[in-house]
Amino acid sequence: MANDAKVLRCAIYTRKSTEHGLEQEFNSLDAQREACEAYIKSQAFQGWKALAQQYNDPAFSGGNLDRPALKRLLADIEAGRIDVVVVYKIDRLTRSLADFAKLVDAFDARLVSFVAVTQQFNTTTSMGRLTLNVLLSFAQFERELSAERVRDKVAASRRKGKWTGGTVPLGYATKDKKLIVENSEAETVRTIFRLYLEWGSFSKLIAELDRRKIVTKRRNTKIAKYRGAIPFTYGPLAHFLKNRIYIGETHYGGKWFKGEHEAILDQSTFDRVQELLKSNTVKRRVKFSESGALLQGKLFDDKGNRMGPSFSSKNGVRYRFYVSTAMRGRRHQAGSVARISAAEIEGLVQTALSEKLQLPDNKMLEQIETITVSDHRIRLALNSTRGKQRSIDIPWTPKPKGSAEVNTPPTTNVDEKLIKSIVRSHVWLADLSSGRQTSIEALAAVANLHPKVIRQELRLAFLPPDLMKATLEGKAAIELKKIPKNLPLSWNQQHRSIG
Repeated sequence: MANDAKVLRCAIYTRKSTEHGLEQEFNSLDAQREACEAYIKSQAFQGWKALAQQYNDPAFSGGNLDRPALKRLLADIEAGRIDVVVVYKIDRLTRSLADFAKLVDAFDARLVSFVAVTQQFNTTTSMGRLTLNVLLSFAQFERELSAERVRDKVAASRRKGKWTGGTVPLGYATKDKKLIVENSEAETVRTIFRLYLEWGSFSKLIAELDRRKIVTKRRNTKIAKYRGAIPFTYGPLAHFLKNRIYIGETHYGGKWFKGEHEAILDQSTFDRVQELLKSNTVKRRVKFSESGALLQGKLFDDKGNRMGPSFSSKNGVRYRFYVSTAMRGRRHQAGSVARISAAEIEGLVQTALSEKLQLPDNKMLEQIETITVSDHRIRLALNSTRGKQRSIDIPWTPKPKGSAEVNTPPTTNVDEKLIKSIVRSHVWLADLSSGRQTSIEALAAVANLHPKVIRQELRLAFLPPDLMKATLEGKAAIELKKIPKNLPLSWNQQHRSIG
């Protein structure tokens, strides 16, 4: 008898991919729920009963699980409030085979059955599970074919110069799915290109754009970070000046095609800007492993600007520095210390780490998360231990501008070749220790060097801290060629052998 059957609480889940038709009094979600309720009533003799709680996801894709109603459904399953999940068709629940496997595991863990009323499969049986997997594979195949058709259509449209959507660039608006020139913004575009030809420098151009209050394109969107109207920075400005859409072209698959939209710039102006950009490009892209900048990527001023490596030369002597990135066009945004001697801060950091952590030099820098420089201290934020953030403060006062240390040649000779070799040895040792390179041979292949060279230079990563500090400061009376090829690991023996 029906009264003797155990009550099975049935949750009905419905989904629709688009907003089309949702405004109707009786829409697709209502139709799905009505069919599911009718099926549940037909199973009343087995104790099935539809829950009043509705799980509806209007205008949500089935390609992922990021859906509010589905999340509520899974939460109620986890809380033990549901016995059977009922859907109109399998693809209403998901179109992804991987996601379906996750859902089935979640259902099985709570002994919850899954039923599709138009296909009448039950995941509590092995045959039902097999059939569902087969059907879902075809659903995913259909979805991927649809995606391929869309991509092919976009590619064909772009090759014909049509606008197929995306971020509308400064100078244009969209109308009837086409780009049209927005006159006021178009004049701004011409002004930026003209100013770059006049100033010939990104830093000067950015300062001039800030003075004129010229900003990126304003957009009407609910998400604040996409609204634009912010000052230009180096990256977006470089992309802007290289954008061939301003000479009437469209882009797809790494190639440019003649577009249907009107050009804002003439070809000669655009070409002159490209030539200037090319001539101003820094050709020496020094790798981190060869730059000698031990603290690159970790150093910041006290306003949060990253400090990158730089150098100057005087009387044939090269001086290394770390300079705040705010100095490139926005000096007013730099911290209290915009430039610091590389040898000075590297020596202070290594000394502090050596005293506080008592670790080998090749391990000390790995402990640093960030280094913040201000006019009264240098703060080292170390990697957290057991959820607790550690830090080391180094009292420090910047030397007055024009002091002898910065502007006069040092009294001792700095062996640049030795410093470069020491830096490389630390980088190589870190690669081997972390597993980024599995062997010296693999490392040699990447560095394009003979393994013998790698092995000999790795010995420099084990020099004693005092000798390392003296070398970086140019006070060590040693030369690379005088260091034995078979350097002993004992620091005392190293001192005796090096002298």
